[in-house]
Amino acid sequence: MDKQWYVVNTYSGHENKVKEKLEMRAESMDMQDYIFRVVIPEEKVVEVKDGVTKEKVKKMFPGYILVEMVMTDEAWYVVRNTPGVTGFIGSSGKGAKPTPLQPYEVDKILGNMGISRIDVETELAVGSKVKIIAGPFNGMFGKIDSVDLANQKVNLLVDLFGQETSVEVEISQIENAG
Repeated sequence: MDKQWYVVNTYSGHENKVKEKLEMRAESMDMQDYIFRVVIPEEKVVEVKDGVTKEKVKKMFPGYILVEMVMTDEAWYVVRNTPGVTGFIGSSGKGAKPTPLQPYEVDKILGNMGISRIDVETELAVGSKVKIIAGPFNGMFGKIDSVDLANQKVNLLVDLFGQETSVEVEISQIENAG
C-alpha cells in the first residue's frame, strides 16, 4: 500500500486541535506506519492596516487539514473518529474510502507553504530508488545521486539506452519507488 495525501474536513477553527489529537492518536494507537504527516494548509499574508504593515498566517482552506497516510481500514477509522473530524473529502459516504489528492495538487498546496510532498529527511537519501512521474523522463526509474534542496532538484542516475546517465529533475517530478 502507498502513502498518499487526503483532505480531512474539520470544524472550522478547530484545525490545530484536530491536528494535535490526530498526531497523539496515531502515536497512542501505534499507527505511525500508516498515519504520517498532518498539515494545516496556511500561507503568509501581508496586511496593511492604518499604515502599519503586518504579516499574518492565514489558513488557505479553513475547516480542512491534509493527512499523509496509507489508507487501511484501521487508519481510516482512527482519522474518521478523531474528535473534531467531520469526514474525508472525496468519499461518497456509506463506508466508502476517500479518493486521495493527485501529486500535482499536493505539490501546489505544500509548495506554497515551502514544504515538499516527499519527506526530504527519509525519502531523499543518496542511493534511494525513485520513479519519475512527470517531465521528459516520465515513467523511468532512477537512483538519487545528489540532492539540491535550495533549488528543489535532484540528480538521478537513470538507464538510458543501456548507459547509466545523470539527469536533473525537480523534486516534484519524482516519487519514492520503495
